[in-house]
Amino acid sequence: MDIETKYKQEISKILKANKEQIFFYWKGRVALFALLKAMNIKEGDEVILPAYTCVVVPNAIIYVGATPVYVDIDSDTYNANIDNIANAITPKTRAIICQNTFGMSSNIEEIITLAKQHNLFTIEDCTHGFGGTYKDKPNGSYCDAAFYSTQWNKPFSTGIGGFSLINNLNIVESLKAVNQSLIAPTCKEKITLKLLYFVKKRILIGFTYWPLVKLYRFMSKNNIVLGSSSGEEITSITQPKNYFMSLSKVQMNEGLKNIKNLPSMIEQRKQNAMIYTDYLSRQGKNHIPLIQFENHSFLKYPLLVSDREHVIFMAEKKKIELGEWLNSPIHPIQEKFESWGLNPNLYPKAVYAGKHIINIPTDAQKPEKVIDFLKTIEDYTLDSQTEIK
Repeated sequence: MDIETKYKQEISKILKANKEQIFFYWKGRVALFALLKAMNIKEGDEVILPAYTCVVVPNAIIYVGATPVYVDIDSDTYNANIDNIANAITPKTRAIICQNTFGMSSNIEEIITLAKQHNLFTIEDCTHGFGGTYKDKPNGSYCDAAFYSTQWNKPFSTGIGGFSLINNLNIVESLKAVNQSLIAPTCKEKITLKLLYFVKKRILIGFTYWPLVKLYRFMSKNNIVLGSSSGEEITSITQPKNYFMSLSKVQMNEGLKNIKNLPSMIEQRKQNAMIYTDYLSRQGKNHIPLIQFENHSFLKYPLLVSDREHVIFMAEKKKIELGEWLNSPIHPIQEKFESWGLNPNLYPKAVYAGKHIINIPTDAQKPEKVIDFLKTIEDYTLDSQTEIK
């Protein structure tokens, strides 16, 4: 059995799907781009998505010539508000993107019902949610299709990578035709990936973590090394050269190694999240409601603070590895939102969340160390009554 088939089989077990429904790509955003193309979404069409996402999502929409239409989020889930979605539908709407923000799903069945009423495609953004569930079914099971990311710090990692799951079999042949244009990774890119794996496992530990992470992010942003987002993706809406790339066997091999640990990792994340929720609720601070625990895969634990930059500074001093996701409506963009068709004044909850969110690590081996950190930032942690405004 070849490595691609083995890798598909392991993923299909978790998704409770047939391996023929799974397609691999260089990155998760490339999977989204391929899905949009397979659905024949093009210039003049509109795609609805939350105004609290990563810039690579509207980028994929723009790259196919369509228009991203943003909607504001709910305070308790950080996902798109269902009423806002309904109000955003026009005759030009072709698809709705449903997002598992921080691994949390919500309102999927309501969105699908709404989409069917208007004959729209639905795509689930599971880049945070692989391994999690929604009402006893794996994330990604409900929509016409879903896309997943295996970037660094995702549910399981191939360093760089992604895949899609197709539930609407009517688009499979169209997707296969689209995939004929995929570019193979170069030898240089595969060697670079192997080097990055080595650095992360053997060198990116202890006192080297913070300086090397900062160096990697700088080099990635400036296209010096392979990274989650190239400089072009976060500075313009121009599609980068060689964007539409396939997954390499190097990544598949890394994925096969790491996916075995997924069940235990998710269990650990949920246990840590419960510890954090217990502490924060007793202190009267904002926290994930217990009602969310059944479905949540807890890739990160979102927490609202009054002074985000100062708390991040304190985390570095305490050697707490905070995530930096979704620090703006279209993370990591901080200005010139209009280039991506977004007016931040229209999405106050997304803007508020971006200014105040930090990501508490849920994969911590010593959650008590995280609790000690939470104690030091208690004065900066917003109260449980605080609503995203």
